[in-house]
Amino acid sequence: MKNNNDKNKGFLGFVERIGNKLPNPATLFIYLSIGVMIISFVLAKYGVSATYKSIDSKTNEITETTVIAVNLLSKDSLREFMSSILTNFTNFFALRTVFVIILGVGVAEGTGLLETLIKKIAMNTSKKWITPIIVFLGVMSNVASSTGYVVLVPLGAILFMGFGRHPIAGLAAAFAGVSGGWSANLLIGSNDPMFAGMSTQAAQQLNPNYLVQATSNWYFMIASTFLIVIVGWYITDKIIEPRLGEYKNFDKDENDIKNISKEDKRGLKFAGIASLIYLALILISIIPANSLFGPQAGESFSQSTFMNSIIVFMSLLFLIPGVAYGIGAGKIKNDNDVIELMNKSIAGLSSFMVLIFFAAQFTYLFAASNLGTIMSVKGSELLRNIGLVGLPLLISYILLTALINIFIAVDSAKWAMMAPIFVPMFMNLGISPEMTQLAYRIGDSSTNIIAPLMPFFVLVVAFMQKYDKKVKLGSVISIMLPYSLAFLASWTVLLIVWYIFNLPLGPGAQIEYVASITKIIGGIL
Repeated sequence: MKNNNDKNKGFLGFVERIGNKLPNPATLFIYLSIGVMIISFVLAKYGVSATYKSIDSKTNEITETTVIAVNLLSKDSLREFMSSILTNFTNFFALRTVFVIILGVGVAEGTGLLETLIKKIAMNTSKKWITPIIVFLGVMSNVASSTGYVVLVPLGAILFMGFGRHPIAGLAAAFAGVSGGWSANLLIGSNDPMFAGMSTQAAQQLNPNYLVQATSNWYFMIASTFLIVIVGWYITDKIIEPRLGEYKNFDKDENDIKNISKEDKRGLKFAGIASLIYLALILISIIPANSLFGPQAGESFSQSTFMNSIIVFMSLLFLIPGVAYGIGAGKIKNDNDVIELMNKSIAGLSSFMVLIFFAAQFTYLFAASNLGTIMSVKGSELLRNIGLVGLPLLISYILLTALINIFIAVDSAKWAMMAPIFVPMFMNLGISPEMTQLAYRIGDSSTNIIAPLMPFFVLVVAFMQKYDKKVKLGSVISIMLPYSLAFLASWTVLLIVWYIFNLPLGPGAQIEYVASITKIIGGIL
């Protein structure tokens, strides 16, 4: 990173200095775990509790639940924690995802396939268009769930290096698109039906016939995609990369990117053929009715084997062309070469494995103490009691969600808890469930990239440390903070414009809930 006095000036420099005074991320999670245990002891002693309504993801039934602060220092809690330490680590979602996908990506990178593809792109693409392309691909990767975190983010750094640009800037641009643009897309992703189902059940507390469609936010999300790309492009090129300064640790001469050997060209040909065959087999296995990996009778595509196993299919999408390229380029002679490339790729995850071991323990303790739920419910009740209406209410709700997201990173868990509270309340104030859901998604996405408790955040720290060993938690937060603030501000402005002009949020989805007016008038009379 840039090493001069200018870098340490201003607000971002202040954020980085404060953040870098924090201990090593792994050590930080140890301190946080101890802190949660102490706080849980105090709150449990005073009987702190919270009551909320939630939606059962299996039965779609709404139930009222009261949670109390659990004393993590009690004998039972300590015994349960000690018994679960290993499973906390092995069941940590980020671990499984990264391990599987890195097997394929490691082969594709180790054989030189990714580097050669970057050379091809460099020969045919203008340098100024790389940033928006990376951000756009990051946003679109959300269709495939969390794949973008472990695939596109490191590729963003490699691609920037291919153009002689700072790799951390490319990594930041990709991370901003993947995580900050989590709720934007041109397509309907796996999250849309999940949110719609929870919103429907919450809305039916007041209107038993109300139905929220999976496409209820589609029009707004299409517009959001272009907004995130433009804002992410500007922040990367005008703020982040200039602040990082010049990167000098390139492995090869920048001009070498223009050179593609005959062996590389042959390898690309092999990889292209293998990719087409693989994609053809995938289409055959998911498109026909009752196909092997497609949706079966009564299932939606988001419930299919293909979508449930998307990480495996993505890993194969790198592994198969990577092997084919290696054979064509003469870099893979036998199966031992393939396994060796996998071994090297996994070895590169050593620091990440240490980080997530302690992160997994903290995540368990935070959930077991019920502190996250209590914080969310109490914050929600506070906002409800303020009595705001219209745009001020929606903006306040966005800010509250953005704050809560820093502490609870799982979007589905937060919405299952918050929807039964806010959807009916906003309906009574003339705001549709679709609009309430939209406001939630804006706040939830905007602060993903500065939330240290987000499972993939530690992975991004590890990625950045590959290019600068001095990068710490504070460095990553300071790099990503401009994206977070810009996304939150610009996205909120877009919502305001949408609200003022009363534009449809999606097919048949409006901003206002007209039925609530009759209800309110009837209540007054």
